[in-house]
Amino acid sequence: MNQEIAAPRDQLDAPVRNFSVLLSSTPRGARLARLLAADQLREWSIHGTPCEAARHLVAELAANAATHGRLPGRSFRLTLYVVGRTLRIEVTDTRGDRLPVLPEPEPDADSGRGLLLVDALADRWGVAEGRFPRKTVWAELRLP
Repeated sequence: MNQEIAAPRDQLDAPVRNFSVLLSSTPRGARLARLLAADQLREWSIHGTPCEAARHLVAELAANAATHGRLPGRSFRLTLYVVGRTLRIEVTDTRGDRLPVLPEPEPDADSGRGLLLVDALADRWGVAEGRFPRKTVWAELRLP
């Protein structure tokens, strides 16, 4: 998939804001990703529905990296970009051999709905294979 942010022509001159942090591939690292993202969004004055959606997206993508993208001793990276009116969330882990796939909803399942949440909240999302063994799962939100 194309990993570029889809920004309209008039937004290409807008300043780019970014934040990136390396975190441990643990539940604690995933929780810290959500907290750091919320602080950064607040600093960028992103509030309301986009902030809530972004917090949920970060929580899900970071939890997936800590659970399904985990290799002992390897970390994952959370990156946030704002270009114009688009917020892009990226989570990069070291399990490029395990690409996420949108599951069929199973009404009785206790888990496995995380990517369905990502699909519902994000305006666009996808996976970019990086230099082996990395992959980046990304999601974009339009900002008001």
